[in-house]
Amino acid sequence: MKRIIIGSDHAGFKLKSKIIAFLKKKRFSIKDVGTYCEASCDYPVYAYAVAKEVSRGKFKMGILVCKSGIGNSIVANKLKGVRAALCYNLKAARLSRQHNDANILILGAGFVKADTAKKMVSVWLATKFEGGRHRRRVNLIKKIEAGLRR
Repeated sequence: MKRIIIGSDHAGFKLKSKIIAFLKKKRFSIKDVGTYCEASCDYPVYAYAVAKEVSRGKFKMGILVCKSGIGNSIVANKLKGVRAALCYNLKAARLSRQHNDANILILGAGFVKADTAKKMVSVWLATKFEGGRHRRRVNLIKKIEAGLRR
């Protein structure tokens, strides 16, 4: 069974719930790290929870949802090995996998409707990393993370 980790803040809760239902229909095993309601909360808590599991290799892929996606992107990309991509359309979702080997998809609930988000999730999950010249660039990112290039 395919596994994925997902999280959101209060502004992303409704969209996250729809994505979870969609993924369950596609037979994914889902770890939902919260939030579990629309009460105001702090997005860094949930972004860190998802990114930590991906960084440690416990999950290969994750999804984060907040209002704009910007805050989640900032937090998630602080962790080693995380390549979180904020995407607002299908092309960006596809390219984030093909060219950047993104392992966390970030969606802004204030900018992406549920039907589009579901399509983006499908495309993102189905798209493979192309490698080639893109592998060289991802390897440069890894070197930067390791502090070997400044």
